[in-house]
Amino acid sequence: MRQSARYAGVLIILSICGFCATAKIASAVIVEGRSSTQLLWFNDIVDGSQQMEAAEYLRASISKIDSEGKLSLLGYGRLSYDVKNGGELQDRLYYFYADYKGFLDKADIKLGRQFVNLSAGSALLDGIEADVNKIGPVGFVINGGRNVVFGEEKELTSHLYSYGAQVYYTGPQMTYLDISYYRAYDYSDVARDIIGSSYKQYFFNLFKAYANARYDLTSATFNEVLGGLKYFPTLNLMLTAEYYESYPTFDATSIYSVFAVDKFKEGLFRADYTLAAWVDIGFGYSHESFGEGGHAKLYEVGLRFRPTLNTTIGLFRDKRTGYPGDLSGYKVYAEFSHIGKWKASAGIDYDAYERNDMTGQETARKYWAGGRYLFAKNISSSLRVEDNVNVNYTKDIQGRLTFDVDF
Repeated sequence: MRQSARYAGVLIILSICGFCATAKIASAVIVEGRSSTQLLWFNDIVDGSQQMEAAEYLRASISKIDSEGKLSLLGYGRLSYDVKNGGELQDRLYYFYADYKGFLDKADIKLGRQFVNLSAGSALLDGIEADVNKIGPVGFVINGGRNVVFGEEKELTSHLYSYGAQVYYTGPQMTYLDISYYRAYDYSDVARDIIGSSYKQYFFNLFKAYANARYDLTSATFNEVLGGLKYFPTLNLMLTAEYYESYPTFDATSIYSVFAVDKFKEGLFRADYTLAAWVDIGFGYSHESFGEGGHAKLYEVGLRFRPTLNTTIGLFRDKRTGYPGDLSGYKVYAEFSHIGKWKASAGIDYDAYERNDMTGQETARKYWAGGRYLFAKNISSSLRVEDNVNVNYTKDIQGRLTFDVDF
């Protein structure tokens, strides 16, 4: 499995190199990115033993490769090592592709490992995407390739292949509308077959309407529907009304596709108000439906203070009643920036909940603190430590130490 994943990576690199060879090389190539070296420690979820992992994340882009500045290369990957248990060095390539803007002055083309996102579906592909966007207010996107599947420790051999197409319109008042189609194959069997659409538009500088929908052709049902309206009566007040429903659908080739599931529905109202330059107020109410008579209500209120230019304090309260249990909690945090070369934050999350009538009330608490120190304009280090106390752990200390270099 690992060899086939490496062969796929080699093919990506060779394809990109061939793509780059067609461009006239420029003299002033620009290389930018970030190197993030990290040390992470946490408790094993199975036996609670302390674990430690070292990782190197590298994100880079190379632009101005050709004389016209149309071609660039982008990549992001990770190397990790289990410090406590040893073993092999684990690698993961998240994306690595060539991006050519203005191909024949009509299209943008991406070749290689990339994340593609259409209103009908999204995937991480070893493949190609073309966005024809220089033909007026209407454009279309096509993509296709082999789906990338990551396991817990390594990249798995994938037998999933997918392609998609999307037609979109962009107009005045930030109007956007698209209709798309996405299909995935497991070997030669159809695993996903979905039609999707997305829409947003502003009206009179007072309203923003938006909607998304996905229809699963295999199961003949909508697996996701979202519709909402935002109203801006004044510059410092925003009102939101939203409806969302989802019906979980699985790959048609998966054993899970035969299991019965319930549709989830949620109606939401939210108000966000900037009372003054130093304080924001937010209030939210949601009504949730889980099918078969299961309902719940959720109330949220929050305050965010800025007593000084470099200080932010947040206070949040939530209360939930109904199926499958009640919850009451709060979150408090404080952030301090520009304390010399330091930026620091700390907070407490507290929840008291009742899963059902049999368990009684339980509590979960999280205490966390973090900070970032700036050594130079492009060099910094950060530390975050948290402790979780709940029904499973009396002490669950975990953290992350990073050393970041921007170039």
